Amino acid sequence: MKTTAKKMSVFQLTTMVAANMLGAGIIMLPTNLAQVGTISVLSWLVTAVGALLLAYIFAQAGMFSQIKGGMGGYAEHRFGKTGHFMASYAYSISLIIANIAIAVSAVGYGSEFFGVDLNATQTSQVTIVLLWFAAILNFRGNRFTGQLSNITIWGCVVPVLLIGTIGWFWFNPDTYLAAWNPNDLPFFEAIKQSIALTLWGFLGFESAAANADAVENPKKNVPIATFAGTLAVAVIYILSTNVMAGIVPNAELLNSNAPFGLTFAYMFNDTIANVIMALMIVSCCGALLCWQFTLSRVFKNAAEAGYFPKVFARVNSKDAPVRGVFILLAIETILTLFTANDSLRGQFETLVNLAVVTNVVPYILCILAVPTMMQMSGVAERRIERFYIVAGIGVVYCAYAVYACGIEAMVGSTVAVVIGMCIHAVRKGWLAYRAQRLQQSID
Repeated sequence: MKTTAKKMSVFQLTTMVAANMLGAGIIMLPTNLAQVGTISVLSWLVTAVGALLLAYIFAQAGMFSQIKGGMGGYAEHRFGKTGHFMASYAYSISLIIANIAIAVSAVGYGSEFFGVDLNATQTSQVTIVLLWFAAILNFRGNRFTGQLSNITIWGCVVPVLLIGTIGWFWFNPDTYLAAWNPNDLPFFEAIKQSIALTLWGFLGFESAAANADAVENPKKNVPIATFAGTLAVAVIYILSTNVMAGIVPNAELLNSNAPFGLTFAYMFNDTIANVIMALMIVSCCGALLCWQFTLSRVFKNAAEAGYFPKVFARVNSKDAPVRGVFILLAIETILTLFTANDSLRGQFETLVNLAVVTNVVPYILCILAVPTMMQMSGVAERRIERFYIVAGIGVVYCAYAVYACGIEAMVGSTVAVVIGMCIHAVRKGWLAYRAQRLQQSID
């Protein structure tokens, strides 16, 4: 007798959304934002508004979608099967890149915690081990991943909340103002340079949609988890990163592989700093666990819809697509070796820019598909017309984020998308050929 795999509750899904954003996004951001200075707070405000706007749009998509498959299903409403494939494909590529960036973050904290200097090869080796460990843990199933993320997220939440509350006692306005614009960048250039990094911090709000088939009552719970998780994380991000910039001199933040550990060393002592770094490592590993889970679900959904090879849809008794996960791990391993860099910060930033640009592709497809979903659901025309304004702002915001990531990331993402289009064209041609041969054999 086949048993039905247990699904996540709305609380567990919201926690996963927050864990995906917090554990993945924040632990290395203070170091990277130090390149621009505290003027990046303006980027945070722009990005927070943009992320909440996108979260609202995705909440609407979750309520009105009539096709399964997460973001691929959303895109299919407007762009058909080609849209479904491209949304799933681009999102899959961005997740593969993002997972490596998250693992690199964990390695950075681990090297500081254990007091070792790793070269590019050693960093890649440890990164690969973390990727495999996090993916294999997901073989226990949906419920296990949700329960574990409820625990690991506190490794990030506790230090961040402490900085956002008691950290003000160590906050020095002079330190903060001295770091305002250390490179004397023009106003809009400073915003542009930090917008990609801040948007990276919010990547993950869409993971509720990507895991819709693994949660109870998705039409109700996906919108709740999307918006609630994004709002909470926006407040946490803006408070914590700006307090840190007023505690630690900018030059020291810029050269740190573990900025939260460094901040707590300033606030207390090295022992407390080591405890915080250990908590951050746990949190980052938990975020990696959630992202590996999300990646496998995206491939599984697309395979079930007939867009990816069927091997990604085969699951064990816990509803985990084991065979597909091993294929994804092989891809992540190869990409990790190709992006190796002696500078953790440099490797992290390169991966972040690529992930952000690639992720924007399914965002835009889904934004444009929501009005079609609303029409199919019988929503009043006046409400749909108002939503077009929101959708237009969302598309403009996404386009600006792509521009801010730079030409190198745009070229890399374009190559990845073109490859996807070629794969889809070949697949359609092959299916048409098989259908023709089958019809000939019948005749």
